[in-house]
Amino acid sequence: MRKASWLNVVSVALGLAFLYLPIVILVIYSFNASRLVTVWAGWSLRWYAELASDRAMLEAAWVTLRLALFSASAATVLGTLAAVALVRFGHFRGRLLLSGMIYAPLVMPEVIIGLSLLLLFVAAGIDRGFWTVALAHSTLTMCFVTVIVQSRLLTFDASLEEAALDLGCPPLKTFFTVTLPLILPAIASGWMLAFTLSLDDLVIASFTTGPGATTLPIRIYSEVRLGVKPEINAICTLMLAVVAVAVIAVSLVIKFQESAHRPGTIAARI
Repeated sequence: MRKASWLNVVSVALGLAFLYLPIVILVIYSFNASRLVTVWAGWSLRWYAELASDRAMLEAAWVTLRLALFSASAATVLGTLAAVALVRFGHFRGRLLLSGMIYAPLVMPEVIIGLSLLLLFVAAGIDRGFWTVALAHSTLTMCFVTVIVQSRLLTFDASLEEAALDLGCPPLKTFFTVTLPLILPAIASGWMLAFTLSLDDLVIASFTTGPGATTLPIRIYSEVRLGVKPEINAICTLMLAVVAVAVIAVSLVIKFQESAHRPGTIAARI
């Protein structure tokens, strides 16, 4: 095993500092007692207490969390089904069109996606609000879930399914007892990516949102233009904590699935 050189260590340290040092500073200054976000005046929970009375900011955070949970769940179901269709159904009619529709949003600018969805909702006479943003986020994030699950299915050992079918297991039960547990880590990773993309989105949400569906990124962007308030540091720290908990939970699920489906375990479930 090669020892890491000082150049590699310094490069990695600078890269991690570039990525995470601003986040660390944001978290620290969320406990700043001063109203000026650039002047340190000691530790305090003052801005978290004031955030509790900021109904507009809390409502935006709650809308964002609901959107992320719904769109990530819907995108995971649809993306998994699309991945199974692309991998298992061979060269069916319309496969090229389906593949193109799935991969196109991955490389298309978000402003084009947001504008096209806005024109669609206006032409269909759909009032913009929570559900239009949820549909937009599901449409975008489903593509990422499909790619992740499809890559897992391509490396999947099909002989495990064949063995289950040979032992008399029905196809539907084979999918839920053999296939689904083995691809569950990929599904969980896809859900986590869809969840974080929905939390982070600003462009598409700004095109498809309406009254009563202001997301947290839109709220923060509108207030930052007038100056950064200490409450923004506090709400961002809380959102970081939510994402960290979600990442840890998904990691535990993946680790549990990998340990629970070692060789010999699948045959015992059939």
